[in-house]
Amino acid sequence: MDTNEMRIKRWIKENRARGARLLQILVRENSTRGNESSTQAIIIEKCRQLGLTLDIWEIGGDELKSHPAYCCDRQSFGGNPNLVAILKGTGGGKSMILNGHIDVVPVGDELSWKHDPFSGTIECGKLYGRGATDMKGGNAALLMAIESLIANGIQLKGDVIFQSVIEEESGGAGTLAAVLRGYHADGAIIPEPTNLKIFPKQQGSMWFRIIVKGKAAHGGTRYKGVSAIEKALLVIQNLQQLEKDRNARITDPLFDKIPIPIPINIGKLTSGEWPSSVPDTAIIEGRMGVSPDETIQSAQLEMEKCLSEIGEHDVWLRENPLKLEWFGGRWLPGSLENDHPLMNELTKSFIEVKSDRPIIEASPWGTDGGILSTIGNTPVVIFGPGITETAHDANEHIVLEDMFIASEIIALTLLKWCEVAD
Repeated sequence: MDTNEMRIKRWIKENRARGARLLQILVRENSTRGNESSTQAIIIEKCRQLGLTLDIWEIGGDELKSHPAYCCDRQSFGGNPNLVAILKGTGGGKSMILNGHIDVVPVGDELSWKHDPFSGTIECGKLYGRGATDMKGGNAALLMAIESLIANGIQLKGDVIFQSVIEEESGGAGTLAAVLRGYHADGAIIPEPTNLKIFPKQQGSMWFRIIVKGKAAHGGTRYKGVSAIEKALLVIQNLQQLEKDRNARITDPLFDKIPIPIPINIGKLTSGEWPSSVPDTAIIEGRMGVSPDETIQSAQLEMEKCLSEIGEHDVWLRENPLKLEWFGGRWLPGSLENDHPLMNELTKSFIEVKSDRPIIEASPWGTDGGILSTIGNTPVVIFGPGITETAHDANEHIVLEDMFIASEIIALTLLKWCEVAD
């Protein structure tokens, strides 16, 4: 390591308690959808203290809502701003976006939690709470990396563009708004909870709704009706086969350790109003995974074809066609070459810090990386602290040591990517 790298390493080691405290403060704020403002205010003040150039704005407007990649059912974003904070370079180096989302998913059943979901309890080197892993721990790691440069008086040639966005968990409207505002870079890192693995490829995904018609009848003479539930089960069986067929085509070795690279998940099935009646409607809602090598539109066409073929073998569904709707969240897929310069620099920094080569895989879920790469034309790598398995689950937590390691790796990557000014 050179002198600057040693100074960064020492600073992060000496400021671990401050980094943990920052994450604890962030986790103690409930930033579920529509409640992001208080947590965002903490991030804004931190960036102000660091002397970064701030751009704070409320997203929305026709440009965003009319964009083909916009997919959001939220009526208002008022009072919950986006933030971009820039560490200006001296010029001549490559720029880097460091993108993190501040919104978190609901806590679910609080009785399933060992600690209060917003306590930020630290126990045995782990910090607990909703958002600790997904992905306030990543945000804290980014801020520590930036502060390590500033505290040591290290100036970079390229700009570092820190983004704290809303709405990632519901489809990425915050990051899309940042792209449309003009924020692009030569590279980007999103510190989602990857267990310190590096993800150059991200699965896309989208929510779907299938409406199945039946024919009502008395339960005692159910043979006079057509059960929408039974027809829905037939639809589900065909979706399971579609999932198998789609995944059989994936041969990319980055997916080797992922049992189902692009799942079709049935998350909700509703039908019927009375035990003694044959239900005349069933509604299936779920999530369809999208390969990094395909488009949202091509995946949609494949499901439409699957559903239309069911009617070819079922008289009722031929005469009463299934209705398919795409609604709610949608995440664009993303892909980066394994030998891209950003991958090379991040890998070098990882080896310097960990004295071992990183595990490189494909992401098992969608991220804002697809928007940055596809709409923003910015090469993206997903890499961060946090435990993939605890995201969205009760007792979500992060290993603090991993947060400090990720911060150091990202800081060293900034030195290489953006270059140190003379």
